[in-house]
Amino acid sequence: MADEKNNCGPQHRSRINLSDDYEACYWTDKLGVSTKRLEDAVNQAAASARAVEAELLHNTLTSGKL
Repeated sequence: MADEKNNCGPQHRSRINLSDDYEACYWTDKLGVSTKRLEDAVNQAAASARAVEAELLHNTLTSGKL
C-alpha cells in the first residue's frame, strides 16, 4: 500500500472533518485561514464546507477586513 502522508485533501469535499490532520491541512490552505479560525467557523456553522465558507466570509465582512 502506498504511503499517503503527502495526501492533503478531504475524503468528502462537501464536509470538513477537523479530526483528520490531512483534511485540516487542505481546508486551511484552501480557505487561507489558520487552524484556530477554521475550528471557530466549523463550531459556528457545522461541518458543511459551504456553511463554513459563508461563516468565514461573514466574519471577514463584519470585521471590515477583506
